[in-house]
Amino acid sequence: MRKIIFTILALSFINVKAADPSFKIALLKYNGGGDWYANLETSLPNLITFCNSNLGTNINPEQGIVEVGSPEIFDYPFLHMTGHGNWVLSNAEAENLRKYLVSGGFLHIDDNFGIDPFVRPQLKKVFPELDLVELPFSFPIYHQKFDFPDGLPKIHEHEGKAPQGFGLIYEGRLVCFYSFESDLGDGWEDFDVHKDKPELHQKALKMGANLIQYVFNQQGK
Repeated sequence: MRKIIFTILALSFINVKAADPSFKIALLKYNGGGDWYANLETSLPNLITFCNSNLGTNINPEQGIVEVGSPEIFDYPFLHMTGHGNWVLSNAEAENLRKYLVSGGFLHIDDNFGIDPFVRPQLKKVFPELDLVELPFSFPIYHQKFDFPDGLPKIHEHEGKAPQGFGLIYEGRLVCFYSFESDLGDGWEDFDVHKDKPELHQKALKMGANLIQYVFNQQGK
């Protein structure tokens, strides 16, 4: 039933006719001491505005905030998670997140520098049978409304490593995308926060829009 609900949500995003925004995407709140709220003020709201203007979506401009163990995660077809530090899932939280993802939901994890050591072990609690795999540059997520032939854009330097996009693929469907050494979320924030070059801000928003478009097209199938 919940998978059907997600499909209806996705189709509604793609072919919006209602006058008022009805659907939200959400920032994921997690335990462990990490700063899940790192980009709270402007990151997702700016991405939503960009998507509504450039993709023709009708996403509610107000982001949701939802705890990973809450049944309310099923109200959101797209969850965004970021931070610099520790992330710990209880068994119940891991099971709830697995049910959400298996049912058609999607999780985007964005490395905001410091969360990487915790991502893989916690995702193993959710999907013990799966490993994060690096997605090739030919993967459709890089070729939606906007074309990224070289994969993820590099928004912030951090350790100077090349950005990488990893995915969890469950029964042929991408259920989680992990953007590493790119820092898309910081790039979505208001210019005054990081004072990134305008072209980097635009690249971050365009890649974020690709994520949204890919996810809702995938959920609509």
